[in-house]
Amino acid sequence: MSFFKKLFNAPKQPEPEDESLDVQNLSLDQIFVQNFIKNNGKFLYCTSLQEVTQHLANIIQENSWESIICNDTDLMKLIKTVNVKTVEKLSNDFPLFTSCEHLIAENGSILFSSNQLKEFKIADLSENFIVYATTSQLVKTKGESLTGIKTRYQGNIPSNISAIKNYNPNFEETDFMSYGSSNAKNLYLLLFEDL
Repeated sequence: MSFFKKLFNAPKQPEPEDESLDVQNLSLDQIFVQNFIKNNGKFLYCTSLQEVTQHLANIIQENSWESIICNDTDLMKLIKTVNVKTVEKLSNDFPLFTSCEHLIAENGSILFSSNQLKEFKIADLSENFIVYATTSQLVKTKGESLTGIKTRYQGNIPSNISAIKNYNPNFEETDFMSYGSSNAKNLYLLLFEDL
């Protein structure tokens, strides 16, 4: 009986501080950036379109890329001032400059659809991505991102919805549910403040 008495009357060990408590006090963009960087993403914050084009030019120069893929007419306007050849057809031959659907704060992932990727799987595209996104595309959870797509494209929901959540191409997936379908990419995010 004294064993049980000792067990139930034993002083409780202090619980380790939970990181989620700190996360609750952070803004949505801070949570996203923290998780994005933790997953090896490269993040560049922009307050003007001039900064976007300057960062884009620096990324291209840093990596010595002579051509990039871009099939978005709005993004093509940004590339005009950058000294790089553009290719419209998606492939794995050149880095991809694209937009996205949402930035998901809970795990730092970026959600894409057929509007950006057409019929291609993320794994079949280049290991180098440059993503242009705005702060208004930030959502808290995966569920909110899917609800956002459903609301935005009422009646014409895009297909091929997938996400990148690891930004180290040498990453090997240990989750058996994802075996053979790694979406890890060397990814630069140009986040434009639009709010």
